Amino acid sequence: MNKEFDAIIIGGGLAGLCNGIHLSKFDKKVLLIEKNEYPKHKVCGEYISNEVLPYLKFLEINPFDFGAVKIKNFKLSTIKNKLISARLPLGGFGISRYNLDFILSEKAKENGVVILQDSVVDINFIEGVFHIKTKENKRYSSEITIGAFGKRSLLDIKMKRDFIQKKAPYLGVKIHVKGNFQEDLVALHNFKGGYCGVSKVENNVINLCYITNFSSFKKYKNIDDFQEQVVFKNEYLKEIFNNSETLFDKPLTISQVSFETKKPVENHIIMCGDSAGMIHPLCGNGMSMAIQSAQIASKLILNYLNGTIETRKELEKEYIIEWNKRFSFRLKIGHFIAMLFRNDKIAAVLLQFLKKLPFLLPIIIKLTHGKPMKI
Repeated sequence: MNKEFDAIIIGGGLAGLCNGIHLSKFDKKVLLIEKNEYPKHKVCGEYISNEVLPYLKFLEINPFDFGAVKIKNFKLSTIKNKLISARLPLGGFGISRYNLDFILSEKAKENGVVILQDSVVDINFIEGVFHIKTKENKRYSSEITIGAFGKRSLLDIKMKRDFIQKKAPYLGVKIHVKGNFQEDLVALHNFKGGYCGVSKVENNVINLCYITNFSSFKKYKNIDDFQEQVVFKNEYLKEIFNNSETLFDKPLTISQVSFETKKPVENHIIMCGDSAGMIHPLCGNGMSMAIQSAQIASKLILNYLNGTIETRKELEKEYIIEWNKRFSFRLKIGHFIAMLFRNDKIAAVLLQFLKKLPFLLPIIIKLTHGKPMKI
């Protein structure tokens, strides 16, 4: 056995890195295993609700020191190019995953977290200890293991998690561009079978990230053809795409995206971020939820390691309760909104209704967001 740790975190995205920083602040020995190098672009909306700012301050991270853009306004367009505007109740900020993950990884290392670039291929839980094996044939042990390996992983398949057995019908596409776009705005523009989020991140860059049903996409030859024939039917998207300079050599894509319900604890592994549950991207709050899940997990894990929580069973039970208290309702609302938007006719009626009663839009936004986090 190479080394023993208080906690091993599998996956170094937002949830994994925030867990690492939090636990290491309290002198816990932490190993974080991440398959990719930092920094790296990811398919992501890159808008975060301001509800996480108190927690990021606790972790000694101020996103505005690194160019994050303050976002106050929201616009929604329909398939028929009708536009609805609203003020975001709490507000948010835009920052790229390329930047934010790197910032968090540097803070984690500064705190003493060991970051290993490798992949976990096997996890065994024997007599209260996790035994981890990596692709590079390294072995580690820990009392706690946190699963923060994202939307869909080989580990999910190996563990035969329920959601992995079901269809994952969505495709996500993201590019960064330079062009004209209102700085304090996040927009959600609908097209047939999907929608695209648009907002600014650091360095005056515009993030364009859309999600669509894969069955709709595969009817076309390639991404360019799909965008020309489907996405650009929305005038606002056509204008942004056609009047901007692309900064990526080619779009980033992710397939087999699923929004099925997941369990927050599996095989005694505390799941965080997308590994524990995903809110539909049209609700624009997935990054915030990942960060918040780290706070919930870290607080309880510290209580367990320090003896305040006496048994693993109690730890797991309390985490499930806290996860559901924080996220269950907004996930259900997210599923319901997504269900409505999947039906073009219902979505058109709903958006016309919101157009006539615009005060309802901030109320709906509040249902998928929380309050500023308590430390």
